Amino acid sequence: MARFLITGSTDGLGRATAETLLDDGHDVVVHARSAPRADAVADLTGRGADLVVVDLADREAVLAAARGLDAGPPIDGVVHNAGVLSGPAVIPVNVVAPYLFTALLGSPTRHVYLSSGMHRGGSARLAGVDWSGTSATNSYSDSKLFVTTLAAAVAARWPGVQANAVDPGWVPTKMGGAGASDDLELGHRTQERLISDPAATSSGGYWFHDRQRDPHPAVLDAGFQDELLRALEDATGVALPVRPPRGR
Repeated sequence: MARFLITGSTDGLGRATAETLLDDGHDVVVHARSAPRADAVADLTGRGADLVVVDLADREAVLAAARGLDAGPPIDGVVHNAGVLSGPAVIPVNVVAPYLFTALLGSPTRHVYLSSGMHRGGSARLAGVDWSGTSATNSYSDSKLFVTTLAAAVAARWPGVQANAVDPGWVPTKMGGAGASDDLELGHRTQERLISDPAATSSGGYWFHDRQRDPHPAVLDAGFQDELLRALEDATGVALPVRPPRGR
């Protein structure tokens, strides 16, 4: 069995993913934004899941959490599930935190980044992006275009690592709302398979309900990938390592 980190696992798709992986016998690290929110995963920690509490909008806290996790038991894979829909935290939570966990965790050989069909409406323009979250410079669609590009960039640069983006669909979670029309169960099955199934060997894909789809053209543009990685390195002071993670 393997060990997986699931960000944003107090409710919705993240909790469903964490619960399924725990049911399957894996070791799971669940994530909560704050100590009060951790109460929502008390049943999972009671079954053996480990817990990390960190506000993903707080860059220094993310850096400390990533370094702390990297110093602990090896993590085989990360589902970068946490996300916010609007406001100044959109870029820090949806893009910067996944980048920092990817760059700083040395052991994962599988990464799954939660995308959205809305990424196709994003702007492939990095000028003026506030990576710190001081102001709301970008939309949710922009953030999902960026994180989908991050997945493709990691896959292209780290041949020993499987990195994929998953669109879970418009599902009835707290973010999606009760009127969402897609299947909640299908919304988390693809990321579970990509992160845990030894037979899942794809990398660099954009997935929707277990099928690969074509992403926004900018996602596969090597020039835009390079530009995004440079911007994230400049903003955070953390570079994506040249060589892939060390694995177990």
